[in-house]
Amino acid sequence: MIRVLIAGLGNMGLSHALAHHRNGASEIVGLVNRSGAVDHPELSGYPVFNDYGVALEKTSPDLVVIATYSDSHADYAVAAMYAGAHVFVEKPLATTVEDARRVVECAQETHKKLVVGYILRHHPSWMRLIEEARALGGPYVFRMNLNQQSSGAEWETHKALMQTTAPIVDCGVHYVDVWCQITDARPVKVNGMGLRLSDEIAPDMYNYGQFQVIFDDGSVGWYEAGWGPMMSETAFFVKDVVSPAGSVSIVEGNKGASADVDGHTKVGGLLVHRPEGDRTVDLPGEPGHQELCDAEQAYVLRAITENLDLSRHMQDAVSSLAICIAADESVRTGQPVSLKEPTS
Repeated sequence: MIRVLIAGLGNMGLSHALAHHRNGASEIVGLVNRSGAVDHPELSGYPVFNDYGVALEKTSPDLVVIATYSDSHADYAVAAMYAGAHVFVEKPLATTVEDARRVVECAQETHKKLVVGYILRHHPSWMRLIEEARALGGPYVFRMNLNQQSSGAEWETHKALMQTTAPIVDCGVHYVDVWCQITDARPVKVNGMGLRLSDEIAPDMYNYGQFQVIFDDGSVGWYEAGWGPMMSETAFFVKDVVSPAGSVSIVEGNKGASADVDGHTKVGGLLVHRPEGDRTVDLPGEPGHQELCDAEQAYVLRAITENLDLSRHMQDAVSSLAICIAADESVRTGQPVSLKEPTS
């Protein structure tokens, strides 16, 4: 039985906690949140802490699940591994590339498993999209976005996230990770732009951004993300991969509200286009948000018990973050950023 400590009980942390609560291979030994209280009926019987360090010391977990705000991810992950625990950390792995590398180096030093919360890696439809794209062969054009017309509680959540992380980083790492799985090429240059569209966020933050990436095999990528009540619901969910041999596109994705979390991962169907003709791929019965979190945590448990090699996973986690951090730097400086050093 793997003993699990959950740090952070927001949207993702709660789902991860429920995944372990319902999984017979793990046992929750503690929950951490700022209030020190938990109101979900299924989780009411577990010890609750409001101090992460105290929880880590008192519970001696085998696995720590970190779903706190991004600026604490690196320090919490390193502390957990030095305390003897494996780590699952929500994306992004860190808020700087240096911190991301520090976490990876700690995992290598302590021989602990490190899994980053890229939920699309556990979604059968996105796995199929990656498979179809790789079959086309590169170089690739990646065209992806995720704009969210958020209001009320959703906008409050987005404003809280933007205290530490811009939308192009918070959401972008998911889709850039997909690019990294499709192409083995190294990113070499990033150009970004963004705009602050609300007086409700800090003067040095922006709630709309986009960036372009050039890879060393000639592949190029474009990603766009915006949050807030002013965002359009039109063309908020574009997912295309194009190559000289054709393209693969999500054609039945989120048709509802752009802020719907379940809709962010749904594919529904793919259109595979080649010059000689088109082919549709139906993908019925897609998992919802909780099912995907269940699959993520089941994978973490398997990585521990079966000693899975996670070196490529960690490399891609650093690469995708490096691209998005470079995009954020480009937005803020108004200059393109070269990625001269290897991102692994």
